[in-house]
Amino acid sequence: MGRILDRYIHRKALDRWRRAAQHAPGAAQADLRLQRDEARSLRAHLDRLIQLADARLLRPKIGSKQFPKPVDTDWSCRPDLWRGPLARPGVASAPRRTDLDAQVKLFHDCPIAEITIRQTRNRDTGDLAPFSLAVEVFSFEGSFLSVSVDLPAEAVLNLTREHLIRMQTVIECERHTSMFARLNIQHGPNSEQVLRQLPPSQAPSTVDFDLAHLPLNERRIEKIWVDLIFESPTMNRMVVRDLTFCRFHRADL
Repeated sequence: MGRILDRYIHRKALDRWRRAAQHAPGAAQADLRLQRDEARSLRAHLDRLIQLADARLLRPKIGSKQFPKPVDTDWSCRPDLWRGPLARPGVASAPRRTDLDAQVKLFHDCPIAEITIRQTRNRDTGDLAPFSLAVEVFSFEGSFLSVSVDLPAEAVLNLTREHLIRMQTVIECERHTSMFARLNIQHGPNSEQVLRQLPPSQAPSTVDFDLAHLPLNERRIEKIWVDLIFESPTMNRMVVRDLTFCRFHRADL
């Protein structure tokens, strides 16, 4: 009985606001002002409900860590920016260093900061990550633009040159641009780098960083980070829809 009554009240409320909208062009100003204030009050509650419902019902779910990985993976992660909402979702006119959160930073050397960076919600059925990172560039007169992602401390534990570090990402670009991924490993006072070019595709791209030939001091590895590098980003919008990492041992030869 309660549900039937709720539906009846809901239909009457919809009819009331439908009639109010239809008659608004000719309504008296006093009536219109009262209806406007009531509508604004109602909209605040409706917007809050929609926001909370989207967070719980939209897929992929916030916090998701699901993504394909090799069977012998001993560490994996999806950085927090692609898993949950940021306190500050975006920055317009991004300065030369812009911190999005504790892990993700934007770097560039353009003197005119016509760059916007923003976290957006993923809603496509094929998405595995709850959020994306969108970088929009207008005029660009610098020599580099990169998104730097620090890997968590767990990625360093028991890391050896027998490991491969795999990065999988989905990046959409309005215009074709060359993209690179650079793995950086700091060990003591030294650092090593491995550079890989990303294929120009909106499908998931996978690159493996092989540590076998790096002169690493395995006992002094302190930090790992990856730079996503975009060449000639002028008048382009790059959306990193997903970004994941995993670590596994190289197959025995």
